[in-house]
Amino acid sequence: MSVEAGQRAREKTIFGHPRGIVTLFMTEMWERFSFYGLRAILFFFLAATVSGGGLGLPKTTATAVVGVYGALVYLLALPGGWLADRVLGARKAVLAGGCVIMLGHICMAVPIEGAALVWLGLGLIVAGTGLLKPNISTMVGRLYPEGDNARRDAGFSIFYLGINLGAFAAPYVVSNLAKDGRWHLGFGAAAVGMAVGLTQYVLGARHLRGAGDEPGHRLTPEEGRRFGSLAVAGLATVALALGLWALSGTLTVDRFTVALTVITVLVPIAYFAYILLGSHNMTSGERTKMKAYVWLFAAAAVFWMIYDLAPTVLNDFAAEKTDLRLFGHSITAATTQSFNPLLILIFVPVFAALWVRLGSRVGAAQKFSAGLFLVGASFLVMAYAAHLAQAGRISVWWLFLVYLIQVFGELSLSPVGLSVTTELAPRAFRSQMLGVWFLSFAVGDAIGGQTARLLGHMSQPAYFATLAVIAVAAAAVLLGFSRRLRVLMGEVPA
Repeated sequence: MSVEAGQRAREKTIFGHPRGIVTLFMTEMWERFSFYGLRAILFFFLAATVSGGGLGLPKTTATAVVGVYGALVYLLALPGGWLADRVLGARKAVLAGGCVIMLGHICMAVPIEGAALVWLGLGLIVAGTGLLKPNISTMVGRLYPEGDNARRDAGFSIFYLGINLGAFAAPYVVSNLAKDGRWHLGFGAAAVGMAVGLTQYVLGARHLRGAGDEPGHRLTPEEGRRFGSLAVAGLATVALALGLWALSGTLTVDRFTVALTVITVLVPIAYFAYILLGSHNMTSGERTKMKAYVWLFAAAAVFWMIYDLAPTVLNDFAAEKTDLRLFGHSITAATTQSFNPLLILIFVPVFAALWVRLGSRVGAAQKFSAGLFLVGASFLVMAYAAHLAQAGRISVWWLFLVYLIQVFGELSLSPVGLSVTTELAPRAFRSQMLGVWFLSFAVGDAIGGQTARLLGHMSQPAYFATLAVIAVAAAAVLLGFSRRLRVLMGEVPA
């Protein structure tokens, strides 16, 4: 027996997995509980009247805020991963991120008038999630020795279960606590969830076996000083720009969300230009694959633009236009946000088996096209449901059908996107490309949050139909070029 095999035989395991997987599973489950709990009620809180304990924002503005909030979470995953890799190490980054997230929820839970603590809380949650989210996944991978791919894949499946369990439970629990304007109780529940996750993370740290203890590529002292100077200069510049904008009297929440949306869109454009226009010792084959990847990235952004309207436009539709009864029991509008993770838990193994069965006969571009078509079809259903709702409240099962179709679309696109990102990544950018993939979420969320402004110029049925047409048209274009993209990606011969 080899030394490595002997160590593996002596280590304490849970169903054949390192005990650390339980620690990370529970941490992620509670972090996702806090994240999706806040996400389920944030739109309603922002749009609620001041007398009802909310901020009194117009619904279009509230939608834009939720959109850029989601976008920034994904955008800051890039610097969050870099900080862990070069300064903190993944374990400390997760701990620091969780503490910052908890402080953000506590800020929002303080029941005082005014928006200052709300914006501070959202900013802290964004920063903390950017630190925690990319690095806890890294730690899962590091629990397993190199070459133990089967157990590692199974470990990530267990970890994915934790994500969706937290996302499933949170909307029901948090929204029921926040009923009748008791927003501070809902935000407080999210803070408690993160606190529970942090407590068991600290207590279970001994089971992590050193995973993520040290940065993978720690900065040298000189690099550290240079980074510190740049960070201080960057933060000072941003603060100065915001201060001058505020003093000009033209800074509004609406304009701020538009500015953040533009920045979010420019980041991946600049990043792809940097990759494709520079040398980076890339081979011609790697450069060709990256050109194909840009098309898939754009398709994914269109998908998330529609898919992530769930906590805003669809949540509002649930509250205003549906009969919120399931099996004879009344539910909150935000509880409909639990439909999605429930359906994902059910259908993940079905789609995993489907892709294995189809093998190489169906390429990534075709799967992306299917995902776009399905999310477009879901909004065609929404357009019809909105038409029916003009005569009175309709069954909440219409929303269940919409989420079912969207989950089929997500499972056609999202896991495939992760896989194709790692497959097409140039050697020089391999460790960064998953962060680039998450930028597609950021772009989609930011633009999607702005689309609600169309509701001021068209009816709900027309709005849903317009977005559906955009998605279906994008699916058709992608499908039409799928053969060419498969050649560029090296899936089939020219």
